[in-house]
Amino acid sequence: MKRVLVAGSTGAGKTTLARAIAERLAIPFHEMDALAIVGPQWEENPRLFEDVSQISSGPSWIFDSFGYPQVRDLLWSRADTVVWLDYSRPVIMRRVLRRSAARTLFRRRIFGGNVETASDWFRADHPAWWAWSQHAHRRVDIATRCADPRFAPLEVIHLATPQAARAWLNIATTAGDKTMANQVKLTESFPRR
Repeated sequence: MKRVLVAGSTGAGKTTLARAIAERLAIPFHEMDALAIVGPQWEENPRLFEDVSQISSGPSWIFDSFGYPQVRDLLWSRADTVVWLDYSRPVIMRRVLRRSAARTLFRRRIFGGNVETASDWFRADHPAWWAWSQHAHRRVDIATRCADPRFAPLEVIHLATPQAARAWLNIATTAGDKTMANQVKLTESFPRR
């Protein structure tokens, strides 16, 4: 487990888990949204592909993302492990609503110095609306990629609840050995087509 993607729906807790894994395993952490959004008014990074390509050519890294479309195949082809946070819609919605409400109320600066505003909540691309509308689609996309032979060999750690994620994190990072982590019945294998 040296080149890791933490995948899941918006609001699942990808960044939190990716940071925890990175800290415990001494793997460099990269926040995908911070790489992709670089300026005011949600300005996109025109060099995203080049930046991610350079980072992902290294021997170890962890990204908190399924991957933006322009870098998705690149990351999946270079990863050796995908930790999939496959939480239910109610879990996701509680998390994303709590996070976005705090960001809006406290005017927390995020990627590129931007802030979520009250008017943003009425946009279709707001994290809360996005998480609700894309939940089922994202699950299918991730499951399809996990089973895709283009990305083999890929270790898939499929975690269906936050409790399973916490248990897996404690075992995997304490043992430092993915085979020991997989002895816990928290993961699911995906057959290759």
